[in-house]
Amino acid sequence: MSEFATIAVHGGTSNSDAHGALRPPIYDSVAFEHPDARSMQLTFEGRKPAHAYSRITNPTVSDFEQRISTLCGGGFVLAVSSGMAAISNTILALAGADTNIVTSRNLFGNTLSLFQKTLAPWGLETRCVDMTDLGAVATAIDGKTRAVFLETMTNPQLEVADCTAIAGICRDKNVPLIMDNTVMTPYLFDCKEAGVAIEVLSSTKYISGGATTLGGLIIDHGTFDWSNAPRLVERAEKFGRMALLSSLRQEVYRNLGACMAPNTAYLHTLGLETLKMRIEKSCGNAAEIAHFLNDHPRVRDVHYPGLESSQFHVLSNRQFKGRYGGILTFELDSQETCFALIDGLQLIRRATNINDNKSLIIHPASTIFAEYSAGEKEEMAIRPTTIRLSVGIEECDDIIADLADGLDALPSMRTGTSSAARQQQYA
Repeated sequence: MSEFATIAVHGGTSNSDAHGALRPPIYDSVAFEHPDARSMQLTFEGRKPAHAYSRITNPTVSDFEQRISTLCGGGFVLAVSSGMAAISNTILALAGADTNIVTSRNLFGNTLSLFQKTLAPWGLETRCVDMTDLGAVATAIDGKTRAVFLETMTNPQLEVADCTAIAGICRDKNVPLIMDNTVMTPYLFDCKEAGVAIEVLSSTKYISGGATTLGGLIIDHGTFDWSNAPRLVERAEKFGRMALLSSLRQEVYRNLGACMAPNTAYLHTLGLETLKMRIEKSCGNAAEIAHFLNDHPRVRDVHYPGLESSQFHVLSNRQFKGRYGGILTFELDSQETCFALIDGLQLIRRATNINDNKSLIIHPASTIFAEYSAGEKEEMAIRPTTIRLSVGIEECDDIIADLADGLDALPSMRTGTSSAARQQQYA
């Protein structure tokens, strides 16, 4: 098997179910019996591949992990309870007091809050740099840097950095690159091929099959020598390339308890089977909608890497196989106008989340980034005039019709030249 869709449906399964079930059963059990005391000992010591307690491993979850591993080229995979759990478990396994991570200020709001508000009191320094400035990234890394953290495409700024170049910098500095690949997924961006050490995802999004359940993934691609990670030196001597997974399984993940539920693993496994088709539809819809909004006289600007006018278009085209994701943002003339448009839509749902089967709309500044001050929002390029649209898999004409009706019904909105006309004017 070599094609993504075929591997997503068939890869990683042993077909060993006792009753020949084509789908893995849900092992909704907490504990598992052992044949004897010695077997139990070896299992708890990690020397025998068996299940003891579902907070640590579970057959249904393990099946999902193996499928993801096969899909991503054989990485070491740990499934957790959410995307935020994937990030927090990974950082806690690598960093500690009096160390730092290098990242961008243009991160998903909860991720930045984790770094700057939750982990800072424990002694972790967060160094925010412009990830599109490779020199700034290299300069920020020092002997106390434990990781560089990057989003494949930032949400909601839709900024794209040169992932392969940053991976090269990290390799030269002996620091692991952690890539949040939620927005693009392994289908659109191959983290292993780019040289990424650790890939984290919110499997709640595209992978779940339509926002069925919360989940997250940590994928160690085996590209980093863990003897260069101070917290993992001893484990690297014992477990080699599996040092990070060992640290998570036997300590951090086990102790924090952010395990994926068996039912979640089952649903996410089903979601994998239609992943490619849903991404293709979502990305295709987003591209058409971006062009529609870009030409609409009541839209001040559109941010989408698929537009040739985007400063990230050329890089995105190279990195993401000619697809640009299912998220776009656009600007109106005020927060009040944004609210009026959101309230006037009939088909598009007013809800948070991204990469759902349904199209979802939200005003990021007043919701996802509500905990930040006006000054902090400005630093993160979060404007009160911005709307985020996560494009679903409905018929594109219906989504566009809903947006058109909503925009045309806006009262007393200052009209002017379209975004496309302005770009031509200043070209």
